[in-house]
Amino acid sequence: MLTVGVDVGGTSAKAGLVDSGGTLVATRVAPTPRTAHELDDTVAGLVDHLAGHARADGTDVAAVGLAVAGFVDPERRSVSFGAHLPWRDEPVVARMSERLGLPVTLEHDANAAGLAEHRVGAAAGAHVAVLVALGTGIGAALLVDGTVFRGAHGVAPELGHLVVVPDGRPCPCGKRGCLERYCSGTALGTGADELVTASEDFSTLRASWERGLPLTGREVADAAAAGDGLARRVIADFASWLGRGLALVADVFDPDVVVVGGEVSASAALFLEDAVRTYGEQVTGAGHRRLAEVRPAVLGGDAGMIGAALDARERCAAERA
Repeated sequence: MLTVGVDVGGTSAKAGLVDSGGTLVATRVAPTPRTAHELDDTVAGLVDHLAGHARADGTDVAAVGLAVAGFVDPERRSVSFGAHLPWRDEPVVARMSERLGLPVTLEHDANAAGLAEHRVGAAAGAHVAVLVALGTGIGAALLVDGTVFRGAHGVAPELGHLVVVPDGRPCPCGKRGCLERYCSGTALGTGADELVTASEDFSTLRASWERGLPLTGREVADAAAAGDGLARRVIADFASWLGRGLALVADVFDPDVVVVGGEVSASAALFLEDAVRTYGEQVTGAGHRRLAEVRPAVLGGDAGMIGAALDARERCAAERA
């Protein structure tokens, strides 16, 4: 049995045809449109394409899972809000199920990625697993014995918006000093801008800065990997904040595994060892307790698709049982 997972993000919608073992059989990508109607069309088109691929191989699609970068209601039937999505209080499950003629499930994208890493990735077998997804901001998921914990209203855990610096850097959420302002792809660019502004030291990043171009996390990571001193200072600060964030996670959840994923995790070799060391120093009871094993994600940008597809498979099987 094959299922389709669609990871609906602010920039693109990525769809994957997934088998029972969590392996991607085929994928398809489309830009995320600006209206709800167009987004419905885009998702339906992706699913139809992959369903045709499955039929050509002599099988059918049994269900569709959607992973969205936005707030999902506790019953996982509708999308209430997504900062970069056109869906607003939309009954997505009912509407897409009717349109596709297939069972459709809905999940937050970080939860879907966490589910995938638990089922077939870096958190396989963990009792309490936390996914920390470092991208534009910070996404997070908590799984206890393989079940996603979502809180009373379906939005837990918002680790990226824990305030770590009172009156610190402004955050799009409306608060100041949120963790993701110091530990994300965006934070790497912000940190580089601040250091280039305050320092006259040579940096390969200065040319972009002097042209008025915003520095990106990717530029900073590439410069650090090439030995740029200023970029390495930015990475060191990022690692320190990640370590403090991991210590907060451990103090609250006491997981046995933490998976660090998201786009920034592609550069984990630059910062993860230092972050883990800071975590070990900052956690409550440092030196007198067992620490979570911190692992880089193994599914990369495919985790949302795979997790959504596996979620659809599991929920449909449970309903039939």
